[in-house]
Amino acid sequence: MYVADSRASKPASAEGAARPTPAGRRRAAVAPTVLALGTVSLITDVSSEMVTAVLPLYLVAGLGLSPLGFGLLDGIYNGFSALVRLAGGHLADRGGGRHKWVAGLGYGISALCKPLLLLAHSLTPIGLVLAADRTGKGLRTAPRDALISLSSTPETRGRAFGVHRAMDTAGALLGPLAAFLILRATVDGYDAVFTVSFCVAVAGVLVLVLFVPGSSSAPAIETAVRPTLRAAVGLLRHRDVRRITVCALLLGLATVSDSFVYLLLQRRLGVPDRWFALLPLGTAAAFLLLAVPLGRLADRVGSRRVFLAGHGALLLAYALLLTSWHGTFLPYAVLLLHGTFYAATDGVLMAAASDSVPEALRSSGLAVVQTGQALARFACSLGFGAAWSLWGDRTALLASTVALLLCATVSLAFLRPTAREKAR
Repeated sequence: MYVADSRASKPASAEGAARPTPAGRRRAAVAPTVLALGTVSLITDVSSEMVTAVLPLYLVAGLGLSPLGFGLLDGIYNGFSALVRLAGGHLADRGGGRHKWVAGLGYGISALCKPLLLLAHSLTPIGLVLAADRTGKGLRTAPRDALISLSSTPETRGRAFGVHRAMDTAGALLGPLAAFLILRATVDGYDAVFTVSFCVAVAGVLVLVLFVPGSSSAPAIETAVRPTLRAAVGLLRHRDVRRITVCALLLGLATVSDSFVYLLLQRRLGVPDRWFALLPLGTAAAFLLLAVPLGRLADRVGSRRVFLAGHGALLLAYALLLTSWHGTFLPYAVLLLHGTFYAATDGVLMAAASDSVPEALRSSGLAVVQTGQALARFACSLGFGAAWSLWGDRTALLASTVALLLCATVSLAFLRPTAREKAR
């Protein structure tokens, strides 16, 4: 992969049209801003995934929470950020060049929450800490993705998001491994995990401040669009943005959270508690290997097609968990499909949405799509936890599988390829 210097990486227009490249000089495949943000995400994900890897077991086995109680906390952890994503996107757009600093505020808040887990030992305080942590994530996600989008051309946007997500997932791969080693090497394992997680998160914030440029775009472009919350929500009047948002919401309603997938695998296979933190490594490894290839595929055949295909992989993972097969390769197959789902949907969804959102509202527009998806996944965590408590894990997963199949069918009709995608 060739990366040119930062002066050659800036887009020239609201749609990211490429500037003429001087003779004898290759155009940048991925902008330096994307690589710097990828480094920040890698370090931060080491920190956050250390906590995520041990949190299900810590809450269910350590603190004795029921599946419904865990579903509530998991919903907060994965969905609370939806309440502040629009605010984060709006703040970044209003400032013109504030994407970096709004994202930095979000990273800082999340870092400060890590040591507070040492003091929380019941449902309410843990819920408050997780809510604050997700507030930080909500503030940073849209500005960060806007920086990636604005630093890329439409023709390379899928690859740029793929590279960023691959670097992000490298951290997700290292985080559970670090948590596993800490749990084995220390007496008060959970406390040690939370402490090391805080130190790593602080390092990520420092990298952001020192190495990520304050703005990824060229000199300001005159536009008639004012970056207001009303204008951001008004993007839903545009057919393409509305369809992408509705489909992200529908599919999110049937997407079982990662923590429940790992708990289901543990119950099916009888995985000892000390090995539980390694299960996310399978998902992260598949995500890491496939994020860039599937991002490049999205640039060639269309991001909407790849996005829907990713949910097909998730359906297969659910189907395997519902079968009576207990073979050696079951966990590998499920985790491979789970990682494929994320590689085909996470960054690809943002690349698809970026094509329909004007530059002046890029951060706010991406936040609208992310908010719908996050709220839907919050509802899914609550519903799945309640269904597990009432009817058992198998029935809850069967209901989610049927719901995902129906939502994917509706989305297939909604997400017709754009004219540019048909021409590929």
